[in-house]
Amino acid sequence: MAVSAVRAIFTLLAVSAIVFSLARITGDPIDVLAPVTMSREDEQALRVKWGLDKSLPQQYASFIGNAVQGDFGDSFIFPTETATGVIVDRLPATLQLGFVSVLLVLVVGVPLGVLSAVKRGSGTDRVARGIALFGQSVPDFWLGIMLIWIFAAKLRWFPTSGNFGWKSFVLPSIVVSIFGIAAVLRLFRSSMLETLDSEYVKLARLKGLSRAKVIWKHALKAASIAPLTFFGTLSIRILTGATVAEIVFAWPGVGLLAFQAANARDFPVVQALALFTSVVIVLMNLLVDVLYAYLDPRVRLGEKAVG
Repeated sequence: MAVSAVRAIFTLLAVSAIVFSLARITGDPIDVLAPVTMSREDEQALRVKWGLDKSLPQQYASFIGNAVQGDFGDSFIFPTETATGVIVDRLPATLQLGFVSVLLVLVVGVPLGVLSAVKRGSGTDRVARGIALFGQSVPDFWLGIMLIWIFAAKLRWFPTSGNFGWKSFVLPSIVVSIFGIAAVLRLFRSSMLETLDSEYVKLARLKGLSRAKVIWKHALKAASIAPLTFFGTLSIRILTGATVAEIVFAWPGVGLLAFQAANARDFPVVQALALFTSVVIVLMNLLVDVLYAYLDPRVRLGEKAVG
């Protein structure tokens, strides 16, 4: 556990240094945010206010020192708010969209993967594999535009953008979850095919257990081990990487905020978002390790043997 904590700290430091450097390569935020008519004296005062008058090592040291205390500075494009405050304001919208998308992946991807394996070679299997191929091939931005054109502009079933109730979740959640549905479907299909051919599943059938109980209780739990590691990565992508969907649908979340902050060279917000994303990744990986040990008894036995 201690080793994992040290690795996490070094990971966050590395990410902070990389993001700090890349953000400054984009140029001077004064060139983007300051009015053309601003005098040199006012520009210099703005640099001092934002700490841009210091050298890069001094700026990084100041950033790390303040970040440890939870202070990422004031936003450049939202002058009345701190970087943390801006992210906190946008975070609920992203979490809501992420929760709906993860739920959609589980509700659609897992059953389709199981059914595709159980009914191997049937029409259900072919349809499921077609969905998987489509989901892993289609670009997110193109799918978002097509959904807006068909279901929002033509049929007028759903709003084109924003967050104005449950209907606003439908189209963005499809875009965010489509790749996850396809990936989980394929992983569960291959894992279930292997599990259904295992000896203990055959033994369970010989004992007289119903087919449904063998498939959905015994085989599904064993088949969940392999996709679990990927699902942790997928959850991170859904919760923190839905930037394309948020931009296409003008969804007021941290993905759209990251795009706006990067365009405006809002260093405090970009840096805070990068560290927030890194913390989420570290925590999700830890959660995956815990769940992996729960699902696979061999992991727990191995840990006891080492101990």
